[in-house]
Amino acid sequence: MKKFTIAAALAVLAAPAFSAGHESTQGDAAAGEEQFNRQCVACHVVQNAAGEVLAGRNAKTGPNLFGLAGRPIGSIDGFRYSDGIMTLNENGEVWTEAMFIGYSQNPTDWLRETLDDRRARGKMAYQIRDEAEAYDIYAYLATFAE
Repeated sequence: MKKFTIAAALAVLAAPAFSAGHESTQGDAAAGEEQFNRQCVACHVVQNAAGEVLAGRNAKTGPNLFGLAGRPIGSIDGFRYSDGIMTLNENGEVWTEAMFIGYSQNPTDWLRETLDDRRARGKMAYQIRDEAEAYDIYAYLATFAE
């Protein structure tokens, strides 16, 4: 009975982390905000449906990252994704923490491995070198949801 009570209490305490479209992440969102402003703003923006820029500048080189966590890969209307990203979209893949970390650290190699296609290429040239920083950036982006 005691084990059940502890398990139930942990489930109740964990519920807010998984509600409202936010997923639990390994990263630190506050550190991720700093890293986003250093590494991502030149190409990406976080802009909600109302057009408010919530993070970054009005960069349009890369797709809008609003609602990235759990969003179907390659799903921003009007953005021209690589063929590899579109293959993942057609396969119904969504952005998870693991997918984001792999892609952001080496887009082309990750696509080639994920798709088992040595010709696959990512359009994103930038690579987040530090894995911990990639986790932090994902944690920050996961705070932006519908």
